[in-house]
Order: sequence, then C-alpha cells, then structure tokens
Amino acid sequence: MQTPFFQACSEAQTILIAGAGGGFDVVSGIPLYLYFRSLGKQVVLANLSFTALPFADCEEVFPGTYRVTDTAAELPYFPERYVLEWLRERGEAPSVYALSNQLGVQPLRAAYAHLLERHQVDTLVLVDGGTDSLMFGDEAKVGTIVEDACSIVAAARLPVPRRYLAAIGFGVEHQLNHHACLENIADLIKGDQYLGAQALTPALPEGRAFVELVEHLNQRMALHRSIVTNSIASAMQGEFGDIHFSARTQGSVQFVNPLMGLYWYFQLEGVATRIRFADEIERSTSMREVADVFQRYRILNSRRLPKAIPLA
Repeated sequence: MQTPFFQACSEAQTILIAGAGGGFDVVSGIPLYLYFRSLGKQVVLANLSFTALPFADCEEVFPGTYRVTDTAAELPYFPERYVLEWLRERGEAPSVYALSNQLGVQPLRAAYAHLLERHQVDTLVLVDGGTDSLMFGDEAKVGTIVEDACSIVAAARLPVPRRYLAAIGFGVEHQLNHHACLENIADLIKGDQYLGAQALTPALPEGRAFVELVEHLNQRMALHRSIVTNSIASAMQGEFGDIHFSARTQGSVQFVNPLMGLYWYFQLEGVATRIRFADEIERSTSMREVADVFQRYRILNSRRLPKAIPLA
C-alpha cells in the first residue's frame, strides 16, 4: 500500500525539496529526491543554509538566495555543495540553492516564491532532519525550532498547489520532549493533516544511497560530521544506543534507535497553523527577529510539562 503522501504527489511534475531547519536538513531530503527522479519528475533542491554564503563563490540570484554549482568554493562546511558533488557523480545535475539563515519569514517567503516561479514548481516538500519541526512552541523542551518555524510559516502560504512537511530522525534531539512530539503528531492525525509514515531501509535503493551519501559527507567535511544524518544512517543499519559520531556529543547520552529511520509526512499548512507564535513572526524580516519573538513567547507561555519519561 502506498502512503497518502506519495499518492498526493502522484500528479506532481516539478518538486522543490527544501531543508527547513538548516545545516544538513537537505541531506535528509535526498532519498525523496532520488525516488521522485526515478519516476521521471523534475526536482529542485534548496536548503536554509549555515554556510558562509558570501564566501562560497555562488551567484546570488535573489536576495539571500544563492545558486550552488560545481564551481562553488570547497569550504570546510558546505553541505549543499558536497551534496551536489555526490549527485553529479551519480549522473544527476539538479539545480541547488542555499538560502541565507539570516532571513525572516517575509524575505524567506519571497525567496521561496522566486524559486517556485523560476522553476515552475507545483509541489513543495520541506524536510526536517529530526522532529523539532513538529513542536508547536509551548512544550517543556522544544529542541531548536526557530529556523524550522520560520521556514514552515514562510512556506505554508505560498501559491503552490501542494505543500508538505517530511520529518525523519525521531529521537535524535536531546533538548526535545518526545512525548509531546508524539502528542502533537496525534493532534495532526486527529486534524486529518497526517500523510503516513515510511521506513527508509538499506533494502531500498534510496536507503542504500543515503548511507553512501552520509559517508561521502563525512569524508568531505571530516570536522563537521552531522549528528543527525549519522544517527539516521546508523539506525538504518541496526545500531542501537549510546553511539557517538562527533566530539560535540561527548558527555551526552545518545539514543540511536529504529524509529530514526522513519519518514513522517504531513500537510504543511496543518503544521503551520499549530505553531503557537506563528502570527507573531508573520511580518518578521530577519531570523534574529524570529528568535527574539520566540524567546519572549517562551517566557510567557512555556507550560506543557512532560507526562512521561522522554525517549531521548
């Protein structure tokens, strides 16, 4: 049986897959990219970027929007460039864009709208490596939701027929109440905003490719190994428990587990309408402004305490 998400995407012709929370989020969208390409669909890639874009030798095609090509600088941290490199080695030649993580809701929405028009996109899929995109803002522990919330609110009202959110990596964030995350998913199910879940496994060609891509990025950015993508890849291969991939996790307890390999799919607008501070960031012009609004909101409204022991 096919999940409702893929049924909903069956008529898509050109899809924009965009990393919602920055960093390596675009990597978590590559299995979807490969699957949609196997169906003959056109796919454009974008990512809210933590790269030093002014130094990346990339053309700024729209304010805060940089086109990444194989002539881009080989910076120590540049996941968008090395994802493109890996795809080109596989015979793919996608359009890849890096979006400044300094943009607030209004300029980020304009950047997305530019890409939709530039490539005649009819379907948008925001991708989150982790599940902090499924936190609504008033939970006891919310992870790092500022960038995700900005992307979700910016993209939810774009003039594109289909808008979705895909999240993978359940359990990877430490500062996140996973009981509340599951409660939020239940709320989305109740509101008819849930489009199913799917296991990414090495038995799938897209799963094998993801594991290979993670290793490629580990080699190309040895000093910046992604906790999220390495956790997902390890979980897919049957690893479990307190496994460390980076010095950044030393002193913490990791919880690599089988649920990390699940994609969860949702209607994007359904998630956006549940973000408690969405209206307050709607007119924001910078990510700093979004962060300030969120901090004020947290001071006044953080009240959802864990009802059970969190998974991580």
